[in-house]
This record gives sequence, structure tokens and C-alpha cells, in this order.
Amino acid sequence: MPALFNAGHALQALLRQLMPLRCLVCNDPGQDALDLCAACLADLPWSGRACLRCALPLPDTALIVCGSCREEAPPQAATHASLLYLPPVDQLLVRYKFHQDLAAGRLLAQLMQRAPPPWSCLPLVPVPLHNRRLRQRGYNQAGELCRLLPMPVWHGLYRRRHTAPQSERSAEQRRENLFDAFDVRGPVPSRLTVMDDVMTTGSTVMEIAETLRAVGADEVRVWVCARVP
Repeated sequence: MPALFNAGHALQALLRQLMPLRCLVCNDPGQDALDLCAACLADLPWSGRACLRCALPLPDTALIVCGSCREEAPPQAATHASLLYLPPVDQLLVRYKFHQDLAAGRLLAQLMQRAPPPWSCLPLVPVPLHNRRLRQRGYNQAGELCRLLPMPVWHGLYRRRHTAPQSERSAEQRRENLFDAFDVRGPVPSRLTVMDDVMTTGSTVMEIAETLRAVGADEVRVWVCARVP
């Protein structure tokens, strides 16, 4: 499957040279070097004012950290979401994550570059899939986003055990499901940015941040394509 996925990337690159840009949402002509028309680009749910620690949207006040993070600070120093998990971003992410829509993945990476984190470039760490899930899906969506971004990537993090899907679990069940699920190979950079496609409760990135800090990382930050509001 990974070989087929790489061949798909090559085919997509060739088609890009032969075909005009086309909006992936409404199929109108693309604009601004994107597969989005001007109207759909204007309607994107960009992340606005949000909690510094977990990227949860905040009301327009002087707060910089949400109530939950004030009560119990997460292990990551900061979290940044480029977009909110709302239409049409949610549909694009589903197409990319579950239906091998390579064009949607490329578009999402381009949008992330237009709304990057406010901190300086740190090595990206993609949230890993277990080998069993990787064989089923054929690619790691977080890893592909990293590959499409012009930043260094550290591949030392891996998932040591297969876990059940997170989608229908509560926040507490998600944390329990992921306990001790990750480990590292080799020396760990002192400062890292964990990369994922979607952040819902934050259970995955918090478990990873704790793992990385336990093995020597001084500072872990998080960057996701979209945050569930």
C-alpha cells in the first residue's frame, strides 16, 4: 500500500501540471494557487482567539488560557490549530484521512502554511500509527502532512501497541486507551512540535507530550490542522 500511495503522489503531481486548479468543495475554478475557489476560501473556518495551551476557542476576552488548562495544565507548552473542524474542513479531512484523497491532503497542508504557529520552527513529530493500522490505511495522514510542509521532521516516535479507535470514547476513556501506547527510538531533540490532523479532546497529543518529556524533551508543542471547537 505505501508504494501505491507514493505512486499516487507522483500521478497527482503530473495531473497538477496538466489540469487547471479546481475547487475541491464546489468544483468551481480554483484561485490563489489553491484547489479552492475565492468564495470557499473566504468561508474557511480559520482558528481565531484560542487557549494558548489546548487551542480551544476562547470568547473575545483578555483570557489567554481556558479554565480547564488553568485548573490542570496539559503537558504540552502550547497548542496551535490552523483551522476549526467545521465545514468544509471536516469533509476535506475525512476525504484525506479515510478515502486517500491526496489532493485534499495537499490543500490542507497549504492552508496550514498560511496559518502557522506563532513560535519559531521546531522539528515536527507526526503522531504515529501502529503498523497494523498503517497496513490497513496505507499511509499515516499526520506523517504526510509533515512531508508536505517545509520543515524538518523527526521520526523517532512510534506506537508500541495497537489501540482501539478513539472516535466513540469519552475523554477519560481516550486517555485510558492511549496509556503507555507510545515510545521513542534514539536520542530525542530538546524542543519538538507534535503534528496531527485533528484534535478533539487532546488525549493523543497529551500522551505523546508526556512520553517525550519523560525521555528527555525539554519542551513539547503541538500543531494540528483542525481543532474541534
